[in-house]
Amino acid sequence: MVPLGRATLAACAERIATPSYDRARLTEGVVHIGVGGFHRAHQAMYHERLMSRGEALDWAIRGLGVLEADRRMKDVMDAQDGLYTLIVKHPDGTLEPAAMGAIVGYVLAPDDPQAAIEAMAAASTRIVSLTVTEGGYNLHHVTGEFDADAPSIVADLRPGATPRTTFGLVTEALRRRRDRGLGAFTVMSMDNLEGNGHLARRAFTAFARLRDPALGAWVGAHVRFPNSMVDRITPQTTDADREALRERFGVDDRWPVVCEPYTQWVLEDDFACGRPPYEHAGVQVVTDVRPYELMKLRLLNAGHQALGYFAYLAGYRYVDEAMRDPLLRRFVRAYLDEEGTPAVPPVPSIDLDEYKDALIERFSSPAVRDTIPRLCAESSDRIPKFLLPVVRERLAAGGEIKRSAAVLAAWARYAEGVDEQGEPIAVVDRLSDRLTAAARRQREDPDAFIADRELFGGLADDERFVAAYRWALRSLYERGARATLERMGAPDDS
Repeated sequence: MVPLGRATLAACAERIATPSYDRARLTEGVVHIGVGGFHRAHQAMYHERLMSRGEALDWAIRGLGVLEADRRMKDVMDAQDGLYTLIVKHPDGTLEPAAMGAIVGYVLAPDDPQAAIEAMAAASTRIVSLTVTEGGYNLHHVTGEFDADAPSIVADLRPGATPRTTFGLVTEALRRRRDRGLGAFTVMSMDNLEGNGHLARRAFTAFARLRDPALGAWVGAHVRFPNSMVDRITPQTTDADREALRERFGVDDRWPVVCEPYTQWVLEDDFACGRPPYEHAGVQVVTDVRPYELMKLRLLNAGHQALGYFAYLAGYRYVDEAMRDPLLRRFVRAYLDEEGTPAVPPVPSIDLDEYKDALIERFSSPAVRDTIPRLCAESSDRIPKFLLPVVRERLAAGGEIKRSAAVLAAWARYAEGVDEQGEPIAVVDRLSDRLTAAARRQREDPDAFIADRELFGGLADDERFVAAYRWALRSLYERGARATLERMGAPDDS
């Protein structure tokens, strides 16, 4: 058994693929905030592709953790010298492991905020990228405005305060660069948000203006915020994944990453001081990301939501098992065809029918073993970004909304925290207490859940939506998830 690390890399190379370049020649060009499974399976992997071609050796990545919960990642990154194993799981069960070396360091801001700031303020840093989750931008769900009253923001804005939030740390790094004459870096959002670059601009410039209007004006004028669309299913790593790497390949990795073969990254070409030649690694570098991101958010991401709650209530815990159920498979495909697709504009060089066929097959892959609870987690961040825009657009156009309304009803039923067998559901959501309290009132007040205007805006005032939602919610309580889907009469997708 060989533990993964710099000193053992040659021994690991006898068992799995390892970096073909000299890591000692790498210099940092990117600081990434929010290193997790997705970042390591996606953006860092694209950097690895470039480095394997002998390119972008001055674009190595330093990870930055902002939360105390990031301590485990720091411990693993430090112990393994930034190395980790990316395990691609193919549908036929084949595992394709490779050690990745593009991440060369990690700093934990709660331990050393000055080191975190200086990593971004360094002259070599030209991109600060982010995967801080859909809820990490501190923007109000309905108004879209920056929440200046959040306690963490108020604390960071106190005169002389040591920054603790992403906004405080990044803004202080930009201030230092401005004062040192280094110029601005690019802030590159990699989160699943429509117009993620625009939202990042709104959040970071708002914070900077609150701290110092002149600094805010400089940030607005000089920092670039490219939009991007990112896609790769990356389930949580399990002990079984670690054990498979040890038993089948003889490599011990404390935190490998597993993913599907498919990957996509569409990126707006808008950078302040250069970028890696991403197009050489398979990235689609374009002038307008919006059609691609709407395709992904309203089909893949909203498709996951269409599956998740009904599948959980029907007793499934793995995505591939749920997708082998003809009833659930037909429902998901019907959502994609009848409601998701009409809300997607034409996408250059993409055949949407082929894209949807691929989605169904990706969801159905038994190798990835993505979990239903993962799809259902943090719904209050995901649903407003993925599904509610489809509902509003379809309502405005007079289009079909019955499946989307049923998904929201299934979320409300799920949020009650008790399944159809009376077993407890662990509702993982930052608003879980509020959601569950509302869901437990809906047997008497069917609109209690959707009356939350911070999440749903004025949907509870739309008669057509409310009628479809109430029908689905009543059916879920009276007949259960499977019978509700059967009664909806989803067309066969064969």
